[in-house]
Amino acid sequence: MTTDGLPVLSIENLSIGLPRLADRQYAIQDLSLSIAPGETLCVVGESGSGKSMTAMATIGLLPNGVEILSGSIKLAGTDLLSLTEAGWCDVRGRDVGTVFQEPMTSLNPVMRIADQIAETFRAHGVLTQAEREKRTLELLSEVNLPHPELIARAYPHELSGGQRQRVMIAMALALEPKLLIADEPTTALDVTTQAQVLKLMDNLRRKKGTAVLFITHDFGVVAEIADRVAVLQQGRLVEQGPVQDVLTRPQHPYTKRLLAAVPSLIPPPPKPLAGEPILLKVDALTKTYGGRGWFRNSREVQAADAVSFDIRRGETLGLVGESGSGKSTVGRCVLRLIEPDGGRITIGDLPFSDLSQRALRPHRRKIQIVFQDPFTSLNPRRTVGHIVSEGPIMQGEKPEDALARTRALLATVGLPEQAAERYPHEFSGGQRQRIGIARALAMRPDVLVADEAVSALDVSVQADILKLIRGLQKELGLAILFITHDLRVAAQICDRVAVMQKGRIVELAETAQLFAAPQNPYTRQLLAAVPGLQRMT
Repeated sequence: MTTDGLPVLSIENLSIGLPRLADRQYAIQDLSLSIAPGETLCVVGESGSGKSMTAMATIGLLPNGVEILSGSIKLAGTDLLSLTEAGWCDVRGRDVGTVFQEPMTSLNPVMRIADQIAETFRAHGVLTQAEREKRTLELLSEVNLPHPELIARAYPHELSGGQRQRVMIAMALALEPKLLIADEPTTALDVTTQAQVLKLMDNLRRKKGTAVLFITHDFGVVAEIADRVAVLQQGRLVEQGPVQDVLTRPQHPYTKRLLAAVPSLIPPPPKPLAGEPILLKVDALTKTYGGRGWFRNSREVQAADAVSFDIRRGETLGLVGESGSGKSTVGRCVLRLIEPDGGRITIGDLPFSDLSQRALRPHRRKIQIVFQDPFTSLNPRRTVGHIVSEGPIMQGEKPEDALARTRALLATVGLPEQAAERYPHEFSGGQRQRIGIARALAMRPDVLVADEAVSALDVSVQADILKLIRGLQKELGLAILFITHDLRVAAQICDRVAVMQKGRIVELAETAQLFAAPQNPYTRQLLAAVPGLQRMT
């Protein structure tokens, strides 16, 4: 509590109304929460539960058509809902700092990092120019960024995802706010970067006494960082309590269901695959990025260095590693979306890497991809029926046959046939991912590449999609290359796991063997960094 006995944040009986044609009346209904200085409250729940809407209401940035109907939001005793727009501008940044989920869309791509941090000071009229420059470098050092002087002069696209997230944290803490709101700040990060960011935020709030409202769907993160947990279901608070109580003795059926959906680090029994034919074989694949940039000589990066593996029919090979390890590069080279510098790719008996792009066209159906973000990979101006059937039609299938098969595929992935007439924005994230899977399967592929296909989904939807992928693989005999940074997901869906570090596979083994007795120090480091390892196992 603060010196005057008040919590930093107090939300009482808050109700937020949705637009008239929304799927329910309230985004938030009768919500009451409070956070003390130095305390971290984690708010969890499925997509649409109202987590982010709570955060947006707290900083006065609710979407158009969404309005607060009743209740109060107080920051150290100050009624935020009575503020004018000028008052909100004074509170944001100074009293409330915010770290968003995707820093690349939150940072200005044409401004250097130092200018973006200094802008926080300019907006609130504090410090001289020299003091701003000095404090900017101090902040970059405080969030453990290497070479602060170089980072300060860089643009966002020149930094890794973890570095951009640290910049966002530095900006949010620049004016030492009373409250820090972190909305899914580690969802897209690999386990080691995630562990570093969580440790950084935890240390900063302990040192400065900042109250933290941490929104997440990852219960491993909850176990790692939370003091208390609030569980939201369709806008209602269904459970709240100390983190250990909620994780080990949940009271509400919804909380129990969420916890049951968290993937275990204990792999299931292996499948008998020894007699199955090899559908994908990769030999000595290499890919190097770099050369001369616009403004300076850029260093060369060996994204894939003599990478070799094979995948049998009905088998899932996981490709894991930190950001920048080369996982996605390998996946895109295998698909020939980018051209490898060397090596050989064979699909069945087809020398896939030897064909020209023109000769490749009729054979592209053999290997398909499911992307991480189904919203940006689906054409918003096309109906789902057109999106799914487009590939087969381009391969020569009659439009009426392709559309009929599309409807059958939508049913296969758990969507109604009527979904064919709707557009991507009319579906939830999990439903859009099912559409992405249907689009890939429409080509009748032998090999499926899943590139972080479930990383942005909440645990219950994630469990449904993983179950769907396993079922489809069993039914269709797919060979799957599953690229992920989530080792819990890898444990549950992969038959074997290949660990990548700096472009090389440093360890490849059956999943159960690798998780039980990792041989490479880097693999042991990754497993040790899994959030919530002690409390969740």
